[in-house]
Amino acid sequence: MEREFKRSIVVFEDHFKEFRKTLPRNDLKKLYQVLEYIMLVDIIPLRFLKSIEGVDGLFEIRIDAGNNSYRIFCCFDEGNLVILFNAYQKKSQKTSAIQIRKAKVLMERYFEQKAQNK
Repeated sequence: MEREFKRSIVVFEDHFKEFRKTLPRNDLKKLYQVLEYIMLVDIIPLRFLKSIEGVDGLFEIRIDAGNNSYRIFCCFDEGNLVILFNAYQKKSQKTSAIQIRKAKVLMERYFEQKAQNK
């Protein structure tokens, strides 16, 4: 049976790709399972995707793999396109303000480049 994807995922620049290279194999497998789930389901549960307070349009994909927690910042474009920005390993209860600022800058740069390419 062929799967029908509800959305596509695109990586902006190389921040996520560089982060991905640092992950242990089992955590990377979990990361891909979550990304595939996000592409497949109609409504993404909060345990996997949460909006970032104070930054319109910015979200974090939440991945828990064993004792490790990871966050991937992203936004939506054209309804069913998920744009991945930066990611990090979460080591405290709070989401990193530095990583949020970086994601916000990347999101702004993404939409600026898109507007220029029209």
